[in-house]
Amino acid sequence: MTTKISPQIQPLLRFCEVCFALLIITLGQVLAQRDLGSYISHAQQNSPLINDNNNLAEANLAEVDRLKAFYTKPQIAVTATYLFAPVISTNEGTTRFEPNSNGAANYIGYDLGASNGGQYIAQLSLTQPLFNKSRARIAGEQFQVNAQINRNLAAISGHDIEKLITDQFILCQQDLQQIRYVDQMGQLLLRQKAIVAKLVEPGIYKRSDLSLLNIEYTSTQSLLATYRASYRRDLMDLNILSGINDTTLIDLVPADLQLNAAPAHSLFLAKYDLDSASLASSQTVFELKYKPQLNLFASAGLNAIYAPTIPQRLGASAGLSLVYPLFDGHQKVFTRKKTQILLGSVSFNRQNFINQNSVRKAKFLSELASYNERENLASEQLAEYNTLLNTYKKEILTGQLSIVIYLTTLKNMATAQRDLALLTAQKQVLINAYNYWNW
Repeated sequence: MTTKISPQIQPLLRFCEVCFALLIITLGQVLAQRDLGSYISHAQQNSPLINDNNNLAEANLAEVDRLKAFYTKPQIAVTATYLFAPVISTNEGTTRFEPNSNGAANYIGYDLGASNGGQYIAQLSLTQPLFNKSRARIAGEQFQVNAQINRNLAAISGHDIEKLITDQFILCQQDLQQIRYVDQMGQLLLRQKAIVAKLVEPGIYKRSDLSLLNIEYTSTQSLLATYRASYRRDLMDLNILSGINDTTLIDLVPADLQLNAAPAHSLFLAKYDLDSASLASSQTVFELKYKPQLNLFASAGLNAIYAPTIPQRLGASAGLSLVYPLFDGHQKVFTRKKTQILLGSVSFNRQNFINQNSVRKAKFLSELASYNERENLASEQLAEYNTLLNTYKKEILTGQLSIVIYLTTLKNMATAQRDLALLTAQKQVLINAYNYWNW
């Protein structure tokens, strides 16, 4: 059984179908686009170098906890020893086997003064370092600095990736812009071909004029195919750099980079600060061995050398041990001198980076000022070409314009469009470079 649709409802249904189709197309376009931020995010998440440095930072923090336990927590151990040293006694002219001698005078076997005739030890021992909290803190600071160095290296790696991905993204944008320009030129040629084809029959234009348009249109389509191939290649490279497993040809959300404000503290300079802190903490840790070390030790259990007396040899002991180095050939003085030399090298490199980076950023800003001026001139020139082509449209309709002149103007406009696309891309690359160093 089929249901008949009222004629009044049919237009409404067709309207709904069109709206639904447009919605599907729009959603497909949105889903098939990616912006610069998503590429950078994927690349940083998939970076082995960032992952390694983050893991090393966590490992260094775990080492801080281990050192705290090593310097401040008691160490408890079980010690067990069984030494079997039998002798053959020859006292009083008799020979007998004694597995645990009680003081034979004449015998064959290990010297009882060295072996005690045997040994039976089963003890629980405890060693507790005393007054070691500052030692644990100093030893842990070195690994905390190492963790900060790894975090900083991860941040710098992420920043390097951001610049690399952005440069590749700009290259893809340049390809897309050139595709749009060439495609617009092809559409314009198609329209002019249709007009000239109608004007050939009444003799206003010659067939050779139409052939010129056909040749130019074919050339435009060839150029369009070249730019599309370049875009596909550059887009696949972008996916490779970002670690995205996708070969779909998609559109990109345009990115318009702007100059970033100067940061309160440069993370590039943080590298030198952390290097200095690492050298200082290494020196402090080295000098820990010159501090006195006091330990409490205790043990309880069995310690016997004669098996029959084992039940009477259960006991306990406790004591203190002190280690205080007095002289080692002035090693502390030499290591301090070495550390000061290395700190001077880090300070020199830091200042050298500041000087170079200041000049580098000034150079980028100067080049950007030149690009802004050239970009404005190119945009004005392109606007004039558009105005001229609109005028030419009217003259073509009346047969007053040479097709050769029209094609020459169109080619010059295409060159201007290409130059503008290159200028825009190069300007974005310069902004990206400035933002990279202004960090």
